[in-house]
Amino acid sequence: MGLFWRRKKEDRYITLGLNQPAAAEEAPAEEAAPEGRLEPPAAASAAPSAPEPLAIPPALEPVPTGGQPTPEPAAESGLTGTRRAEVVESPPPPRAETAAPPAGQREQQTTARQPQAAPERPPQPQRPAPAPPSSAFASSSILGLNRTEEELRAEIEALEQAYSARFSRAIAATRESLSEKIDAVFENRKQIDAGLLDELEEALIAADLGVTTTLEILDKVRRGISRKEIGDIAALKTALKTELLTILRDSERKGVASEESVDESVTPYVIMVVGVNGVGKTTTIGKLAQRIKAEGNDVLICAADTFRAAASDQLAIWAERTGVPLIQQKSGTDPAAVLFDALKAAKARNSDVLIVDTAGRLHNKSNLMAELEKMKRVAGREVEGAPHETLLVVDAVTGQNGLEQARQFLKTAGVTGIVLTKLDGTAKGGIAVAISKELGLPIRYAGIGERVDDLVVFDPEQYVNGLFA
Repeated sequence: MGLFWRRKKEDRYITLGLNQPAAAEEAPAEEAAPEGRLEPPAAASAAPSAPEPLAIPPALEPVPTGGQPTPEPAAESGLTGTRRAEVVESPPPPRAETAAPPAGQREQQTTARQPQAAPERPPQPQRPAPAPPSSAFASSSILGLNRTEEELRAEIEALEQAYSARFSRAIAATRESLSEKIDAVFENRKQIDAGLLDELEEALIAADLGVTTTLEILDKVRRGISRKEIGDIAALKTALKTELLTILRDSERKGVASEESVDESVTPYVIMVVGVNGVGKTTTIGKLAQRIKAEGNDVLICAADTFRAAASDQLAIWAERTGVPLIQQKSGTDPAAVLFDALKAAKARNSDVLIVDTAGRLHNKSNLMAELEKMKRVAGREVEGAPHETLLVVDAVTGQNGLEQARQFLKTAGVTGIVLTKLDGTAKGGIAVAISKELGLPIRYAGIGERVDDLVVFDPEQYVNGLFA
């Protein structure tokens, strides 16, 4: 079903660089090792304080070439092979007056073992160089979990499959209702006749596809039958699926079908959510904020529904649950003023997305519609092109009443897309096709449950295939 929020085109993951090639970490090692710390200078040896101890207890030193570690001889003072290699490569300045036989012995022993020493760039003491990653997994680890890009892609695909399965289960009621009626129409029939088409018309209308949409679909089916393109029941079902998918795809040409249509440099991306009371508007805002935030975006919620006293309290609960900041004021405040403050806050925070809650306005209240127009003007002055989306929340259970609400809001609010809620609890899911056909508005999201993550991107192809599964 795709990523939920695809506006950001750069890498969404935080790269810690824990799995980079060894050369990247060895580069500063040359500067980190001082040249003259192996032997104390002459002045320091005469000082009353003891020189800084350099020897460490005998230990096994890993050999970078892959061979077995070599234990230190007992006669030596404890310098590791790495330290001796540094002595040979960068000898200290000559100090004839302080030279001692033990130091000469160490130098001779070090020179004798030089062919078995570390490579030209020895690793830092007491830390073996990390193994370079394979070419297939050369990406950095993510959030310290050492997961590769391929593993992350596999995780995303698994999540998409899980959401697809849940979406298919959500439209089970609609599928059962429509499939049972269509199967009853096709039962014991081998030929397509006028009686079959009449019964099929009743089945489609009962699934809330709407009279206008149903008649247009069947009109195309009849033309296909007359041209001998549809000759059996299987071909008729295929024709129905094709027509439904065409309607849903054509609706994406109007409104806003993707957030990628707005340039990424325009921030914040303002989403205004409208709808009558009781359709699940507040719940939708909470779920929408949670999903967009989960995609790595900074989200802010504006509680501009000051008409209903409990609206801000309900939204505050969702904001706390999802961990998204909320901008609100006392009940009765001008909603446009609340929106103005929220826009300023979003700019100051460099927020990616601002979701604006509006009052549950009845479509026959002209004063509330005028208030909504004022909010749109305020948003447009503060952010270029805002609001970038105006989502109308429609309860799928209401069926054709939801279609009438969409018509009224489209006249005044400039609706760009539909959020279809409670799709999992109704057999009238065909309203999605009716809205797409009669209003030309894309179905952006679908509510498929009560949990915080039960909001999915509406997939027309999966929806149609699910109806006839």
